[in-house]
Amino acid sequence: MRGGLRKSAAGPGYSRFVHVTKVSTTRICAICERTLLMGERAIRYAPEDGAELVDVCPLCQETALEHGWIKEGTPTVPTVPGPRRRRRRGLGELLGLSRTAAEDSIAPPEPILRRLSVDEVALLEAADLFNASSYRRTVGGIAKSLGEARASIIPLSGVAGEMAVTVAWDISWYQYRVTPDSAQPVRLERRGHELDELELSFKDWNSRIDDDGRLVPEISRL
Repeated sequence: MRGGLRKSAAGPGYSRFVHVTKVSTTRICAICERTLLMGERAIRYAPEDGAELVDVCPLCQETALEHGWIKEGTPTVPTVPGPRRRRRRGLGELLGLSRTAAEDSIAPPEPILRRLSVDEVALLEAADLFNASSYRRTVGGIAKSLGEARASIIPLSGVAGEMAVTVAWDISWYQYRVTPDSAQPVRLERRGHELDELELSFKDWNSRIDDDGRLVPEISRL
């Protein structure tokens, strides 16, 4: 082979050489959304039984297993129809808060320390919606590569009930719009690389990101 050409056994009237081209395929990790490097080994997983297989990078394989993703080649067994998932634990429950039957608001359990404000309830509900979305896995996967993240939950001016969730590292940031009454309550709004691109109000870091990508507002319990 010379100069990208290969000899062929073509008959009379045909060129003795054929041009050889390489076809590259871009692969993206389904959890952290990072473009995989050439030659980087990825494992294929199905997010649920019967779902299409997707690529997962080495850094995110533990996250995939934690969320019950099925590794390619793993034997499966028939399941009995029933509730698909266990009840999702809301963020209020994780913080030791519960929703009372007497009123539709989140309140601390006994002994009562203080009553949450309307703004604090809005933060908790926005975080709960974010944590129920697929973006939590994305953020958790990125955090495994870039380390601890800063986060904020800020009400959007002029839009009742909508919140902006910003998750940032020194070299990358993501911003999500949370609309509680929408059919798609959480969506990626924009992303960037420099923190200077963000307005100052979005850098009021009033939340944190747990190891698994869970968004937790910093709310005092006293």
